[in-house]
Amino acid sequence: MSDYQYDVDPEIRDISEVPAVELINTVAIHLMSAAAVKLGLGEGSDAAAERDLDEARKLITVLAGMVTAAAPEIGDHHARPLRDGLRSLQLAFREESSIPDAPGAGPGEKFTGSVI
Repeated sequence: MSDYQYDVDPEIRDISEVPAVELINTVAIHLMSAAAVKLGLGEGSDAAAERDLDEARKLITVLAGMVTAAAPEIGDHHARPLRDGLRSLQLAFREESSIPDAPGAGPGEKFTGSVI
């Protein structure tokens, strides 16, 4: 074994103790927060300056894929709030977009189905 394996930060090793559902929720919340910021929904007077619908589309699509794939693994109790947050972002994207996507073609809708 090389020496670097013995210098691992104890905080990194602690991730092995974190339940999968907690990691999935944490990642989903980060994606949701980033998507909201890219939709211009962040806090502060300069929130609109952060608006980038191309970036928001990517984040929402990845979130939709993750939530759809994770739902059977984490159960409805944990998946429902993630689906609700995802749907809110998908609807907000539709409201913010000046060129509407066809039903079923919005961000993440290939995983979730149409939100309208």
